[in-house]
Amino acid sequence: MGRRRAMISSLATLSHTAYRSRIFSHRLASGGCPSHTRHSSTQQHEGYAAHDAITGVILKLNPPRIIGLPYDASSSFLRGAARAPDAIRSALHSSAGNMWTESLQDLAVPGVLSDAGDLDLDGDAASAHKQIENGIADLLGKNFRPISLGGDHSVTWPVLRAINRVYSKPVILHIDAHPDLYSDFEGDKYSHACPFARIMEENLASRLVQVGIRTMNGHQHAQSQRYSVDVIDMRAWCSGARPTCEGDVYLSIDIDAIDPAFAPGVSHREAGGLSVRDVLDLVQNCGGRVIGADIVELNPERDTGDITARVAAKILKEVAGRMIES
Repeated sequence: MGRRRAMISSLATLSHTAYRSRIFSHRLASGGCPSHTRHSSTQQHEGYAAHDAITGVILKLNPPRIIGLPYDASSSFLRGAARAPDAIRSALHSSAGNMWTESLQDLAVPGVLSDAGDLDLDGDAASAHKQIENGIADLLGKNFRPISLGGDHSVTWPVLRAINRVYSKPVILHIDAHPDLYSDFEGDKYSHACPFARIMEENLASRLVQVGIRTMNGHQHAQSQRYSVDVIDMRAWCSGARPTCEGDVYLSIDIDAIDPAFAPGVSHREAGGLSVRDVLDLVQNCGGRVIGADIVELNPERDTGDITARVAAKILKEVAGRMIES
């Protein structure tokens, strides 16, 4: 027992520098397959996701893995969200903080949270979406649960297509200032204003729950009724309404759900939003089993002192912790 404790202790105290050197060695090719990863050092164990031959750690079943989706060609107003994955990683591994979650999960222990790097995506929407779908499917095929870092919110549609290959029609908890339910936006069905219309059209979710909405218009309201969306707008939130989720749950978190007083680094600043603590509470207490997530719409070009990147990194840690616990 003493030797086992010593091994765990030594793993937990590996420096962030050594950890980062491993995870940042990943880079995915456009077809979604890694050009250089540690997958070759893992082997399947019955009842577990994998056994890491380098560290000797037996990985938890379906552990979380970060994947960057640096795509913003479907943004309707400002570009810049494609730079978000690197900004979030930088904040996540900053020496100003640590890798522990609020539930005392140490994400720096090898095998707990890994990083697949960024997908190399085309600028064409249709091609990029196919690359995203294949890249997420590749992670799922290796028994990881993806935490996708956008990128604009259009990436959620192809991610959900891949998710449905393994987890049929999960509940989606969508946290956002915007419903993103346009049938098309200015003639573009791939727009970041449309992903949840596409998702519901293709029957990729058993239920869509939206929280933080404060930009609803007539067309999107009609769309929400058409698809039986459960909408908790900010008025309802302030009156005490809270979502409940069961079964397999996918989290889609648009950073502009948060009031710009707390998170200014977004393209669409919309006053009157959620606090950072509100979003963390939603992640930690949403119910169900979190099988995938995306964190999207951070625009580093609009950030101030990396405040919003640090908010996104904090959310990322709590999402990973929630996956580990469920």
